[in-house]
Amino acid sequence: MTSGGALLAVDIGNSHTVLGLIDDGEVAAHWRVATVEARTADEWTVLIRGLLGAREPEIRGIVVCSTVPVVLQEWRTLLRHDFGDLPSVVVEPGVRTGVPVLTDNPREVGTDRIVNALAATTRYGGPVVVVDFGGTATTFDVVNSQGQYVGGAISPGIEISLEALERRGAQLRMVELRRPRSVIARNTVEALQSGMVFGVASQVDGIVARVIEELASEPSSVAVVATGHLAPLVYDECRCFTEHDPWLTLRGLELVYLRNR
Repeated sequence: MTSGGALLAVDIGNSHTVLGLIDDGEVAAHWRVATVEARTADEWTVLIRGLLGAREPEIRGIVVCSTVPVVLQEWRTLLRHDFGDLPSVVVEPGVRTGVPVLTDNPREVGTDRIVNALAATTRYGGPVVVVDFGGTATTFDVVNSQGQYVGGAISPGIEISLEALERRGAQLRMVELRRPRSVIARNTVEALQSGMVFGVASQVDGIVARVIEELASEPSSVAVVATGHLAPLVYDECRCFTEHDPWLTLRGLELVYLRNR
């Protein structure tokens, strides 16, 4: 990494934004805040500086990826006006990642998914499957043994699924996302928790099994990596995972930054 400081890596998702100070793959500090589309560049700057506090002088560069265009526009403004003295990289088409993307339209693949693929292949080799548990979506990203991103799958996230049930079910309500006592629930709260936790775990195991079959790879040769802030909720209920890497995206962002600076 750059001498004498850390990189500020920023992963802007639909529901949350994760920020971390990272140096040589190690995350020294991290924060998760709500992604608010109406938040201006000035408001983001105040928030970031409040989080960093006395650590702001340690920052030697910034790297950003985003799935929310309107928020990324504000971040471009703050990088230019408020942190213009720092080198920065925005992950977008044309930025070097070293990951060949073999989808029908590479430009439509979320930059966070390519960043995850880069980090996973660098850390665990290929073939590898990355399952990212976000609040809005659960994404499955697949890299073959040649290190090529070959595609993946997207399903509704755990939080958004629960919100949909609460909105459309007359006698259902929001509940705490946690593992219930058993699969066979004896009350409505635990019935919702059972459907979310065990239902998602079964879905993940099923999709990953189909992916490995389609790759025509020996299952034991495929690394399956869980990441995202909701991964701890279902990780122990899944049979497919070989790794849990909560900072996979931040580590991938650091790799992209180094490739482009």
